Amino acid sequence: HSMGGAVAQRLLAVAPHRLRRIAGVSPVPASGMPLSGEQAVLFTDAAHRAENRRAIIDFTTGGRRPAAWLDRMVARSLERSDPKAFRAWLDSWAGEDFTADVVGSEVPALAVAGALDPALSPEVMRQTWLSWYPRAELTVLPGAGHYAMDETPLDLVRTVEDFLRADDTDGEGEGGAGGEAGSGGAA
Repeated sequence: HSMGGAVAQRLLAVAPHRLRRIAGVSPVPASGMPLSGEQAVLFTDAAHRAENRRAIIDFTTGGRRPAAWLDRMVARSLERSDPKAFRAWLDSWAGEDFTADVVGSEVPALAVAGALDPALSPEVMRQTWLSWYPRAELTVLPGAGHYAMDETPLDLVRTVEDFLRADDTDGEGEGGAGGEAGSGGAA
């Protein structure tokens, strides 16, 4: 998920022979997500400021989640992350570009994007994962933003499990090479 999508692609760059498939949920692409101006300050200060994390979570979930849900997400984020590590990860996923190391990989790659996520949107996935990986698939979850595991958990589990269980004997995976699959009728 998110920054972990970059980690999966790092593995793809260094050990593709050890991977059968990769799945990214709102994955940061190998090109990174450069931040500047107010956006950079918002994310940088989020390492120490709960209100910044809340603003980011609210924005990346389409501004549709109730206050209590946002508060729980922020509390969980603060409880489970170290501020120094949080800040270091920002530099890694925002600024590093290792696209040249992964473009053209034949490992089947699923990108799951929430329709409500304006940052790592379905369009960003089309411009990155679907254009870089010949055997890529995109599934768009209509009711999700950036946190599909919290917003639409059953749809996410079904999507990832179906992808991971797909038979590779046809050489293209379930959705076909470069295919785009939808969930709930949206793609």
